Amino acid sequence: MTVSDGDALIPSDRDVATLARIRENVRALMSRAGRGHGAAAARLLDIAPQDHEGARPYFPASVAIETLDIDPSSGCTHIGDICRPVSSIEDGRFDYIVCTEVLEHVLQPFDAVAEIRRMLRPGGRLFLSTPFDFRIHGPLPDCWRFTEHGLRALLADFRIVELAGLEAPERPLMPLHYTVVAERP
Repeated sequence: MTVSDGDALIPSDRDVATLARIRENVRALMSRAGRGHGAAAARLLDIAPQDHEGARPYFPASVAIETLDIDPSSGCTHIGDICRPVSSIEDGRFDYIVCTEVLEHVLQPFDAVAEIRRMLRPGGRLFLSTPFDFRIHGPLPDCWRFTEHGLRALLADFRIVELAGLEAPERPLMPLHYTVVAERP
């Protein structure tokens, strides 16, 4: 079956439950990220946050948050394709980058991760999440699902601090979702 943006398919009960678990897993990642910050001034880039609560609730006011999206009507601070250099953002600008539920939608994930690395200062942290066992979803396109091994390959130029799968007890070796904390060397 081909899915387009205009299709109104009703998600299964399993998909509704999985989405709730994924959202809670992202909130837990963001809570850990914010708690680990402290009160010092910092700069954070939140990539494509408009459909979710974003990073703001989890970080203190001392963290200046900018946003990035490909959609010009998103109201984000920066408009650009994460798979290409975003000219409005200089190298090493951010102490933190949040990229939750984005990489499965980009056409060139290795290019996207390279651009994230460029924008992150040395020693800066990336907070990343991506679904694995979840239905095709918008915004389309929905192109990829990454295993733990795929995420390690994507993040080969980072130091992975934490990589965790959200396991589904009824399906061993088929995590619902992955979260990653990675540091730019």
